[in-house]
Amino acid sequence: MPLWLQTRCGLERRSVLALSVLLVVAAVFAVQHFWTGRTQSVRAPEVVRAAAPFGERKGSGAPEPEASARTPGVSGTAGAQIVVDVGGKVRDPGIHRLPAGSRVVDALRAAGGVRPGTKLDGLNRARFLVDGEQVIVGAPAAPAPAAAAGGSSGAAAGGAPAAPIVLSTATVDQLDTLPGVGPVLAQHIVDYRTRHGGFRSVDELREVNGIGDRRFADLRDLVRP
Repeated sequence: MPLWLQTRCGLERRSVLALSVLLVVAAVFAVQHFWTGRTQSVRAPEVVRAAAPFGERKGSGAPEPEASARTPGVSGTAGAQIVVDVGGKVRDPGIHRLPAGSRVVDALRAAGGVRPGTKLDGLNRARFLVDGEQVIVGAPAAPAPAAAAGGSSGAAAGGAPAAPIVLSTATVDQLDTLPGVGPVLAQHIVDYRTRHGGFRSVDELREVNGIGDRRFADLRDLVRP
């Protein structure tokens, strides 16, 4: 510092040195502050590779085959078939092969349709078909049991129908003729049949709500799948 400034300000040499050190320290802090607060360049993020579309195989780029459509209530692989026998008042009666999960209406269509004037009141066309089933269109209702000698009817002798009732095609009224089966239990049988696509064996009656072992023993010889 010039001598004239020291004389004017009345500063000693020791004070000048201390002030110089303080200024140097302040300058260092100032430079550090501005250096750390400087604008820094930011690296642009890498472009993320687009995810492979759903259904593509890893590494091949070829889409996998779509899952086969399945009909509710029907198990099995795609392309499975069932064989049914369609008879009665249809244009093309006989054996027909249908896809698994088909309904009665599909069997009627495969048989060329119903003949004109045929009544379908007792036929559930929305019912699922089972393999090996026979569908009879326009069949007459089962005859009532003939009266026995002495005026006693077949119903009085036990109430059993003249022929076994087909569980997979019988109506509520037909099931109601079975001994111990009323309209409510008959409807339970129809509901079970609708949910499971028909009866594959008589033993499935045990799973119907309201049929116990005793009632099943009374019905097993009077019905068939």
